[in-house]
Amino acid sequence: MAILWTLMALLLLSFALLPVLRRRRGMIERVHPGHPDAADPADYGFVREEDLDVRLPGPDQDLLDVLDVVQRTQDYRAAAQLLAGTEITGEVRWQRVQAFAGAAALELQERPGGVSETPGGQWLRVWRAEQPKDAGGAAVHAEFLAQQAWRTSTPGTDDFRIIMEEARDACGQAALLSPGDPVPYVTELSVARGLNCPQPEFEKLWLKILDRAPTHMGAHLAALHYWCEKWHGSRELAYSFAEAAAARAPRGSLLAALPLFAVFEHLPEVNLVAGFYQSEVVTKAVHGALHAVHAARQDDPMLAHVRHLLVFFLVRSERWSEAMGELIGVDGHVGALPWTLSANPAAEFALYRALAVAGYEANGGSPATLRS
Repeated sequence: MAILWTLMALLLLSFALLPVLRRRRGMIERVHPGHPDAADPADYGFVREEDLDVRLPGPDQDLLDVLDVVQRTQDYRAAAQLLAGTEITGEVRWQRVQAFAGAAALELQERPGGVSETPGGQWLRVWRAEQPKDAGGAAVHAEFLAQQAWRTSTPGTDDFRIIMEEARDACGQAALLSPGDPVPYVTELSVARGLNCPQPEFEKLWLKILDRAPTHMGAHLAALHYWCEKWHGSRELAYSFAEAAAARAPRGSLLAALPLFAVFEHLPEVNLVAGFYQSEVVTKAVHGALHAVHAARQDDPMLAHVRHLLVFFLVRSERWSEAMGELIGVDGHVGALPWTLSANPAAEFALYRALAVAGYEANGGSPATLRS
């Protein structure tokens, strides 16, 4: 244990002197492969860093197969078929809409188009043109516009407002095409946050979601951002929102983990006190999230989101064995908080994974004990 923390102290000193990888919520520097104090995650069967999938938080092979077809052929029809067969009130639909919109946005970023080049994401434009009444295409288009505003413009500018206003109109069109679908309203939560929507108006929008999918975890995460201190609420309002949702969550619902996301959203910019992650507020939120994970269905599509955040907090809390347990459940995919806040999500995840392995082994753990 002393060796591990000596290493981390040296890494922190490096962080202070050479802030090459300074991060908003982190204090840990990379443990370089081959370092004598670095344990090898490969001994545990973990996926190599270069093979980690940054697109999704967890497995959805149907989605990945369709994404491959759509991006290879630039034909939207496989995406339309997949969304048409996806339950409208479930978390999977929300994640698939996000994934298709994100793929189109990334394509456009990589190929903005020009005189002799077709812009990326053309398949989404064709989808909307050829099937204007398709609810899936409308939902993806609305999410695409919202993501474009956040990716390419600065909140408060005219460009940002114009794109967000267009996204809000697109949300309305998508909602009309599928009245029971909460996804267009979930997207509109992001739009409302960006357009500085007044709290009473935001609450009316939130009620529309509760009428359709009262336990929708993705919707709660989107709403939580609005109530955070850095946007239009406060630490107290965000905690209150998260704790109220956790308190009314039915058994097996991952809403019981929402307070951990509220804690994460209000972490100090830089925190060098290890004891903070062992404080009562963090410990209580971690325990709630662990309980939610253990009670949830193993096929719950939001399970990976919670486990990824738990890895972050468990490593920072020096709870190595528990961190290893959560890593087993999510290894291979890194498209979730907190890793997606990094310019290199795979590297960030691999760093925390290496620290979990090192801490686990420093306390007597091994691949054999983990398997048993």
